[in-house]
Amino acid sequence: MLDWTDRFCRNFHRLLTKHTVLYTEMVTTGAILHGDRERHLRFDNCEHPLALQIGGSEPAEMAECARIAEGYGYDEVNINVGCPSERVQKGAFGACLMAEPGLIAQCVEAMRSAVTIPVTVKNRIGIDDQEDYADLRNFVGTVAQAGCDTFIIHARKAWLKGLSPKENREIPPLRYDLVYQLKQEFPQLEIIINGGITTLEQCQTHLQHVDGVMVGREAYHNPWILAQVDPLFYADDAPFHDRKAALEAFLAYVQAQLEAGVPLNHMSRHILGLFQGMPGARGWRRHISENAHKPGAGVEMLREAMQLVL
Repeated sequence: MLDWTDRFCRNFHRLLTKHTVLYTEMVTTGAILHGDRERHLRFDNCEHPLALQIGGSEPAEMAECARIAEGYGYDEVNINVGCPSERVQKGAFGACLMAEPGLIAQCVEAMRSAVTIPVTVKNRIGIDDQEDYADLRNFVGTVAQAGCDTFIIHARKAWLKGLSPKENREIPPLRYDLVYQLKQEFPQLEIIINGGITTLEQCQTHLQHVDGVMVGREAYHNPWILAQVDPLFYADDAPFHDRKAALEAFLAYVQAQLEAGVPLNHMSRHILGLFQGMPGARGWRRHISENAHKPGAGVEMLREAMQLVL
């Protein structure tokens, strides 16, 4: 139920929910094959189950990256067919590949032959002037024939010309009905819905029509929303009932990372929304923003900020 974020954010999110799948930020095939692989792929064991999202479109390279991901211990590899940025388009991956379902099918087939972990796809409902449903149905049907059983669908079109990546997350209208229709037509597939979902009540409504829900930006800006996922959806106890207790648990990890040379602000920026809606939340955010970047800043600074929350 989470979108891709960096490892510090994922570690904090895992404190709040035990049962959801965490997704990494997208990593390109070039970065995996030729870049600092350890920096891009390392993760903490507490993050399982964890999926690696790969950006690429060359089947042999995608298969090799899937093999590497499985070797690192990832539980799933996901193909990005949703990112609308110009950089992604120039690299021939992301949302522009909605127009090439046959190529994505080839990637799925190559990756599935290379690994035993699931290969999934994250896509939009369409791009630019594609028909609202016919092209989406064709895309999913073609890729499913190659063996992909799980599609995570951002229920907005991506406009590759005229809108920025930020605008593409907000301006194109949400069409949840198209995702519901897709599930009805492909009942054998696992269809997970994404886009504009901000409450667990909305998740409950979507789950009457589809198999899963991915929560992205809301889980980042308001991470405490995840604290009720386990009791509400899995009949399991919440890991924490108090936000300050959750923060204290995270501080042990923060301290270990500080000792490994990671600057505090690389971690603290991901927890600014922890106390959203509570008295003192603004003071918490301001104290961190003003102090986390300073030399020597550590867990005591976070405890000082926490004292500003009532």
